[in-house]
Amino acid sequence: MTQHVCPWWLGYTFITPLRRLFQDPLKILAPYVHEGMTVLEPGPGMGFFTLDMARLVGSSGQVFAIDLQPEMLKVLRRRAVKAGLQGRVQSRLAQSDSLDIADLNRTVDFVLAFAMVHEVPAAHSFFGEMFDALKPGGTLLLAEPRGHVGAAAFQAELDTGAQVGFQVEPGPSIRRSYSALLEKREA
Repeated sequence: MTQHVCPWWLGYTFITPLRRLFQDPLKILAPYVHEGMTVLEPGPGMGFFTLDMARLVGSSGQVFAIDLQPEMLKVLRRRAVKAGLQGRVQSRLAQSDSLDIADLNRTVDFVLAFAMVHEVPAAHSFFGEMFDALKPGGTLLLAEPRGHVGAAAFQAELDTGAQVGFQVEPGPSIRRSYSALLEKREA
């Protein structure tokens, strides 16, 4: 599901501890991710958010990290092992046109789509897969970097999410990013 992805080796710049000064994963995620949850993270890169989500879901939860680049997943798995979190993080390789997550339909409590939707060629398909994966009442936190995505492009992403069926709400304040919460409200 990609048109232009960040080169895998650039992923090392995104996991630097200095990034926590302006984008602290625990502060961003703690209101949404809790013990026992099933979490989906498409485009996790090398796991800047993944490891903290694995800590938040605890030993009874699970984080599914799905990326198109095997090199990113290799580093993510190595980091999860080093942190003692390998049992909570399941990494999967995505297909070029799909995340291939039909087996997760209606099982996911929370999705984190951080700085990656602008890289998918078919946002409608992406949001459709996320909608299907989420349980009713599940939430998707969408964040896009202001440096790469303009206000109109971000609004287009939100409009696409709404077309799929998400209820769009304002997101948390995340430095250098646009954000929104997309909730699956289904009867």
